[in-house]
Amino acid sequence: MAARSAPSCHLRLEWVYGYRGHQCRNNLYYTAAKEIVYFVAGVGVVYSPREHRQKFYRGHSDDIISLALHPERVLVATGQVGKEPYICIWDSYTVQTISVLKDVHTHGIACLAFDLDGQRLVSVGLDSKNAVCVWDWKRGKMLSMAPGHTDRIFDISWDLYQPNKLVSCGVKHIKFWSLCGNALTPKRGVFGKTGDLQTILCLACARDELTYSGALNGDIYVWKGINLIRTIQGAHAAGIFSMNACEEGFATGGRDGCIRLWDLTFKPITVIDLRETDQGYKGLSVRSVCWRGDHILVGTQDSEIFEIVVQERNKPFLIMQGHCEGELWALAVHPTKPLAVTGSDDRSVRIWSLVDHALIARCNMEEPIRCAAVNADGIHLALGMKDGSFTVLRVRDMTEVVHIKDRKEAIHELKYSPDGTYLAVGCNDSSVDIYGVAQRYKKVGECLGSLSFITHLDWSSDSRYLQTNDGNGKRLFYRMPGGKEVTSTEEIKGVHWASWTCVSGLEVNGIWPKYSDINDINSVDGNYIGQVLVTADDYGIIKLFRYPCLRKGAKFRKYIGHSAHVTNVRWSHDYQWVISIGGADHSVFQWKFIPERKLKDAVHIAPQESLADSHSDESDSDLSDVPELDSEIEQETQLTYRRQVYKEDLPQLKEQCKEKQKSATSKRRERAPGNSIRLHFVHGYRGYDCRSNLFYTQIGEIVYHVAAVGVIYNRQQNTQRFYLGHDDDILCLTIHPLKDYVATGQVGRDPSIHIWDTETIKPLSILKGGHHQYGVSAVDFSADGKRLASVGIDDSHTVVLWDWKKGEKLSIARGSKDKIFVVKMNPYVPDKLITAGIKHMKFWRKAGGGLIGRKGYIGTLGKNDTMMCAVYGWTEEMAFSGTSTGDVCIWRDIFLVKTVKAHDGPVFSMHALEKGFVTGGKDGIVALWDDSFERCLKTYAIKRAALAPGSKGLLLEDNPSIRAISLGHGHILVGTKNGEILEVDKSGPITLLVQGHMEGEVWGLATHPYLPICATVSDDKTLRIWDLSPSHCMLAVRKLKKGGRCCCFSPDGKALAVGLNDGSFLMANADTLEDLVSFHHRKDMISDIRFSPGSGKYLAVASHDSFIDIYNVMNSKRVGICKGATSYITHIDWDIRGKLLQVNTGAKEQLFFEAPRGKKQTIPSVEVEKIAWASWTSVLGLCCEGIWPVIGEVTDVTASCLTSDKMVLATGDDLGFVKLFRYPTKGKFGKFKRYVAHSTHVTNVRWTYDDSMLVTLGGTDMSLMVWTNEMEGYREKRPCDSEESDIDSEEDGGYDSDVTRENEISYTIRALSTNIRPMLGIKPHLQQKEPSIDERPPVSRAPPQPEKLQTNNVGKKKRPIEDLVLELIFGYRGRDCRNNVHYLNDGDDIIYHTASVGILHNVATGSQSFYQEHNDDILCLTVNQHPKFINIVATGQVATAPSIHIWDAMNKQTLSILRCYHSKGVCSVSFSATGKLLLSVGLDPEHTITIWRWQEGAKIASRAGHNQRIFVAEFRPDSDTQFVSVGVKHVKFWTLAGRALLSKKGLLSTLEDARMQTMLAIAFGANNLTFTGTISGDVCVWKDHILCRIVARAHNGPVFAMYTTLRDGLIVTGGKERPSKEGGAVKLWDQELRRCRAFRLETGQATDCVRSVCRGKGKILVGTRNAEIIEVGEKNAACNILVNGHVDGPIWGLATHPSRDFFLSAAEDGTVRLWDIADKKMLNKVNLGHAARTVCYSPEGDMVAIGMKNGEFIILLVSSLKIWGKKRDRRCAIHDIRFSPDSRYLAVGSSENSVDFYDLTLGPTLNRISYCKDIPSFVIQMDFSADSSYLQVSSGCYKRHVYEVPSGKHLMDHAAIDRITWATWTSILGDEVLGIWSRHAEKADVNCACVSHSGISLVTGDDFGMVKLFDFPCPEKFVSLCFVYYYQFTPNFDILSSALFPIYLKCFVLISKFFPKLSKSIYFEIKAIRNKSSPSSNIIFGTILQKL
Repeated sequence: MAARSAPSCHLRLEWVYGYRGHQCRNNLYYTAAKEIVYFVAGVGVVYSPREHRQKFYRGHSDDIISLALHPERVLVATGQVGKEPYICIWDSYTVQTISVLKDVHTHGIACLAFDLDGQRLVSVGLDSKNAVCVWDWKRGKMLSMAPGHTDRIFDISWDLYQPNKLVSCGVKHIKFWSLCGNALTPKRGVFGKTGDLQTILCLACARDELTYSGALNGDIYVWKGINLIRTIQGAHAAGIFSMNACEEGFATGGRDGCIRLWDLTFKPITVIDLRETDQGYKGLSVRSVCWRGDHILVGTQDSEIFEIVVQERNKPFLIMQGHCEGELWALAVHPTKPLAVTGSDDRSVRIWSLVDHALIARCNMEEPIRCAAVNADGIHLALGMKDGSFTVLRVRDMTEVVHIKDRKEAIHELKYSPDGTYLAVGCNDSSVDIYGVAQRYKKVGECLGSLSFITHLDWSSDSRYLQTNDGNGKRLFYRMPGGKEVTSTEEIKGVHWASWTCVSGLEVNGIWPKYSDINDINSVDGNYIGQVLVTADDYGIIKLFRYPCLRKGAKFRKYIGHSAHVTNVRWSHDYQWVISIGGADHSVFQWKFIPERKLKDAVHIAPQESLADSHSDESDSDLSDVPELDSEIEQETQLTYRRQVYKEDLPQLKEQCKEKQKSATSKRRERAPGNSIRLHFVHGYRGYDCRSNLFYTQIGEIVYHVAAVGVIYNRQQNTQRFYLGHDDDILCLTIHPLKDYVATGQVGRDPSIHIWDTETIKPLSILKGGHHQYGVSAVDFSADGKRLASVGIDDSHTVVLWDWKKGEKLSIARGSKDKIFVVKMNPYVPDKLITAGIKHMKFWRKAGGGLIGRKGYIGTLGKNDTMMCAVYGWTEEMAFSGTSTGDVCIWRDIFLVKTVKAHDGPVFSMHALEKGFVTGGKDGIVALWDDSFERCLKTYAIKRAALAPGSKGLLLEDNPSIRAISLGHGHILVGTKNGEILEVDKSGPITLLVQGHMEGEVWGLATHPYLPICATVSDDKTLRIWDLSPSHCMLAVRKLKKGGRCCCFSPDGKALAVGLNDGSFLMANADTLEDLVSFHHRKDMISDIRFSPGSGKYLAVASHDSFIDIYNVMNSKRVGICKGATSYITHIDWDIRGKLLQVNTGAKEQLFFEAPRGKKQTIPSVEVEKIAWASWTSVLGLCCEGIWPVIGEVTDVTASCLTSDKMVLATGDDLGFVKLFRYPTKGKFGKFKRYVAHSTHVTNVRWTYDDSMLVTLGGTDMSLMVWTNEMEGYREKRPCDSEESDIDSEEDGGYDSDVTRENEISYTIRALSTNIRPMLGIKPHLQQKEPSIDERPPVSRAPPQPEKLQTNNVGKKKRPIEDLVLELIFGYRGRDCRNNVHYLNDGDDIIYHTASVGILHNVATGSQSFYQEHNDDILCLTVNQHPKFINIVATGQVATAPSIHIWDAMNKQTLSILRCYHSKGVCSVSFSATGKLLLSVGLDPEHTITIWRWQEGAKIASRAGHNQRIFVAEFRPDSDTQFVSVGVKHVKFWTLAGRALLSKKGLLSTLEDARMQTMLAIAFGANNLTFTGTISGDVCVWKDHILCRIVARAHNGPVFAMYTTLRDGLIVTGGKERPSKEGGAVKLWDQELRRCRAFRLETGQATDCVRSVCRGKGKILVGTRNAEIIEVGEKNAACNILVNGHVDGPIWGLATHPSRDFFLSAAEDGTVRLWDIADKKMLNKVNLGHAARTVCYSPEGDMVAIGMKNGEFIILLVSSLKIWGKKRDRRCAIHDIRFSPDSRYLAVGSSENSVDFYDLTLGPTLNRISYCKDIPSFVIQMDFSADSSYLQVSSGCYKRHVYEVPSGKHLMDHAAIDRITWATWTSILGDEVLGIWSRHAEKADVNCACVSHSGISLVTGDDFGMVKLFDFPCPEKFVSLCFVYYYQFTPNFDILSSALFPIYLKCFVLISKFFPKLSKSIYFEIKAIRNKSSPSSNIIFGTILQKL
């Protein structure tokens, strides 16, 4: 028995020798109290040099490897290794945990750093991506996370001078991070030519964006911004491991053993070479430096800590030393002095003083040391070596006595005999050698019995015997000194062993868990005096057992601190201390032994001490001292709440069944019925497995739960109201301190907790997030009502603390491996709570994101009992718990101070009052107590005799088990296990309020033929009669000998037949329930029983053994048996004549039998319908084929019942759904209305005699629910109305080409972009260069080479273009976006977007400014309307992982970036009423909807929106929680509750012939009205989520845009319409959309299609599909076009006027447009009727040539825009067209691999005079020479060719070509422009180029959307750029498309030309277009002002 309880003594950690210097750095600091903080193994150490005292932080479970000090220098953050590593923030004064951060990193936490004000912490993981994570550590919340680098990161630091900036460094990189919103964005440091790219080991940030970093070669690199500006070479001779910044400057420490001090500008102050000091040694390497004032702390690789005083820098003081490399195995204690000896693989042996806590001697050996022993007189020290030798030293001076090597393998154990004569040496070759000490260690014996390596040795006290253990776990005995093996057990029996260090043997059996590997306990040492045993194992645990401990699995106390293997453990000579050593952590721990007598004062033990772990969970011996569990509790612990199918799985299951569904739904399905039902009353209360779930609300109503329903019961009116938000069993309920809100937790795969208002019955918050599994078993509010604690029923019984209003998880911890019954929050300290459960009482406190739990300390007062309930008392320390044995335990802090006997049997419920307590137990007694549980003031027994006279209902038994108690309103409310709720008056009488069936399934249900009553029968062996009229009570009850499964009233209502589970049935008098007759013919249960209609002459009785017996009721005889069913019978129905039975079986057969003989009949299914059935409860057959759901495989329809008018069929199924179908339900998957209130199987449904009510039974939830039937035409809709059917309506949602195009558009992501032209061949930068024939010598007398390019600023000094600045963009994205044009600043400015740029456009001046931080197309834009957030804009983009940017429109500052979970892109954004929340919708397949708190970058809630495209989602303008989403064939009304999104589909059922159309736009009105614009032009008006009216034909075509004016409520709509006198595409409506005024847009288009509307002061702003933005005056309807752009298809053609600031563009939308740059507007537009591909001005500017996609070209006269001539000699697209400089020739290049020449002097007939032959691929660009004699052609195979003009002859002579001067250069090919091709052009091409008129600058455009500026010519490969411009991401161009930088860029083609203007400003034009694969183009014109 003794061994089965843990020993009552205790160990306390007193000292740790060692410091972790290996593989760690920057882990040593001074705290504010001038103490030193560092770590070793798994312990944080705070050392006070003044007092020479250590404090320990022991909150980690594995090696600590990183440490950071808070700026105030009191708090410390430490990170550990492990599979699920965590970070602890702790106080260095109290060594208590402040916060735990977990659940993010894996493998380990490599670095930590606090920011300047200490609010945030950054951590770096050891996972493959080296994740960087930023925390709000106080709240335990992760703010942002990003992959850090592909290789190790060594250091990270916040920039203390710039907020939100960090720097990290590591293997061959340094990164500069900025944190914005939830996005951490890195930029790589550019090493450039200043320094070598190398590994950076440490860093420190300084002012002015300077960063200093230490490199692997000993240099210091100095960074400004992201660029390396200088290096300090040779700062150290080798790698710099540590850099520490302080007020005085910087300290660095390196591998060269030097410390260098630098001033604030990094000028050297001094150097300290530790290797040269008196404590120094060769190879000393510095890992950590800390400089404070005149003190410097240094940590070294070899586990030493030095303190240096600057004045005496050559005399460092050694504070701490420890072993270093390899493993530490050797440990011995001195036999007479308080000394310990250790030896390690670092070849050193060290002697430690246990009193002074210091190293007193050290000696280095030749070999690694594996074991040690000191002889009995303390003179000799023997050391066993790894090479098989052993050495003996004198302890006094560490001089060698002898060195002997007899073995080749390691010596693992050696020991001197107690008399000092012999030394036994155990070797890994499985032998033990015996040496004689006096004979100078001569070998005198050998023990050779073992077959494995020797692990442990012990001598007997008389030195005559030796026992050994080996690696096989064998224990052997030898006679000494010869070494003969002793096999006789008799001989060994009486031997007393001098020491016990063996791990095998009878005396230590109990140290082994029952099922363990024999080698995981490394060391044992017995303390005979204290009768305790200490063990050390592979898991880093020291355990204390009683000695001897004989039976396996003994109880122990455990102590943690070592991180992994503890290799050895020993008692000191006087048993005062235990010494343990860690193998890999190199540390020596000294533990103080506190014997039992001193434990009385143990209350003073430091609180972080392992009291928490004292009685370990792992002990698993037969717990005879723990009482048997009470039967009820045992039953409850066996309950499983796991389901095969959870309701959460339904969407996936439906998805899997889609194909089935598609084939079936081609037929038109019957509409759902017009009737609906409403829950009216529920009989039942869940008491059998729940406790304390019954409360009074503020106004005296009673709240409780049953099944999936929260019930609010009004006892005065006997009515109930219901919270129906749950979809499975509710398991727990608690009430808010103000008694107005309730929290309920349910069963589920990811179970949710709902907090709801008892007044409105609306959910306030829903908590879920994967923290609990399977269910929530307990919840409790904090005293201030702001927090909620919950416990799950997952395997770890997780405890979670929530901020429920925000829906945020605050903290989480594993609770216990056994069930937890209750959680209670401390009413005085919101951070504390208790949990109680099976052998479990734990006291918790919040620490950041974790909870620190300490077990209740029972001491000698009690037993480790199961706790069933708990409450706090009158101070924060006092707690009370009720046990399963009937005691109440009284706790102070974590200590049990007293127990009081309160009940016979378990105390199930307990309630704290202002002055005292009330308890309830299994004994059925309610007891009132005083405030200290001294006196029981009063008891109430729950008995029938005590029922008040007027009490309705019947108490089933006396003294029912009490499960819940609550007080209020002068009464005590009691809930019982039997499902009853009683109210006890203080004076004694009891009123029964609610009751239901007890535990066991309920199946039997029958309604009376003409009265509003029903009967139920259940497995709880009762038959009950219920009143369904307003009294709602149980009228009668009768106990049965067996449980029952079915019942039925006779047609006259006088008799009641009941089928029982044993195969018998009885008939009872329906009034008195007395037996009339009973039969027992069957063995299996009776499953259905039915009287024949009319007189009820026959009774059909169906059983589970597949037969139906027919009895004649009159003579009580069996008259027939129906045989032929292959499975058990489930349902039977009579026909109206009483002659035919319809039968359903478990094998899904539908059979027919003739009555009364029972002959089987075959009836064709068509005929079945014609038969008139007296009742229909069948679930099979054609008439009800549609009731089977799509997921019929996983769920059964268990019951059905037809109304008497044969119109509506009600069904119940295994998932707990009650459904109504229209009857007959032919065809598969009928439409229905669905209701959730039952949790799982609905076992039976029945209509009452007049169809006014439906009664349903829940099988396992034991509830009887009464629903009222609301007939069609009963129009009052309630929020709990049904959800519509499973399958979305198959009605066509309407068609419109624009909507279809938008719905099907697939956005190309720029990073994945491909070539826009179908190029073939080898790219220029990869081609092998052919050597030129005449390579000229460098110095030549030949005439100078001619100019490459004719220039037109002759005589001026040529100056290169330095930079390009975006000045103007023409274009607006209207074709597939909406609501993306808004007024700002009272209508002075407008904001919109195109390509990846947000544009602020001034209406008066036309000037523009740009937001350019997006890196791909923007798809949506919205403006924050709240006055606090003026001019704040949100934009969302396309990308695989897109981001939303929130920015200030005026200064273009990014305020927040939200990295989204939407894949593909973000298609809609909307701000909430307060402006603090942002809603976003994704383009991913689920069309996810996410709500953000954008300022913090925090995601609040996210949920799949709909399986079809959502076009728009908008917040209601007056709400932060309500919003609406519309899209393809759906509209949804959403509520944000905490972190949950609840949605309701729009209900059409109230309007005749309303159909669900595709919805396109949203507006809002007062009184919860919502308006949605549809594809047909109607506008739907919704009240809440119900359609109340339709505004027919508000527009003739789709209503694409709607806008609600906040100031006056007027609504603007925009649609697709042909302009007419009455109508217009824009309309202004009143607040209710009853009257309107139309506006025509004077665009000249055949149809106007409006995509965006916005209303300002007296003006309406309109964006159209044709890329126009128009301002319409409200008074005069005048239109002013502000912005123009091309519409569809790419823009290819671009030409600049030779002498004016005009340019032309030609696009595939069939237009050529003329633009004026100075006036910032479009001057003219020519519609060509066909797609245009290229355009060119003649040299004089009087003609324009246009090349078309169909092969035609046209020449226009500029003055009149008349056609001068046109010609079509080719069938394919013209790619380039050029006038010769002398205006004589026109060259036309096409995709038919040809260039045609036309002589313009021959007039407009345009006859081809010649063409170029042998062009290998299509033509891209052409340029004439200055003298018009040559033409250079670039082709699609990356080849450039030169031809003579006009002959078309191919010129091959390279020398001649080199001498040509070109008039223009637009070629992307040729040696002159080889440098424009980047390294990363595999995926994408350079598309266009243009050289400036000065001839020295070249600009290019490429498929990545980038414009780049180069010097011309640029013949070198991969030349560096002058400038990069694109929609914009990063200036680091050289890494743009490398894998390291996920840059999401889209295909753009840029075509650029320069104006020949000679003034100061030269203009340059950018155009970006879409990838060919996409159906439409991205139209944007930018003009870039280039400053000379």
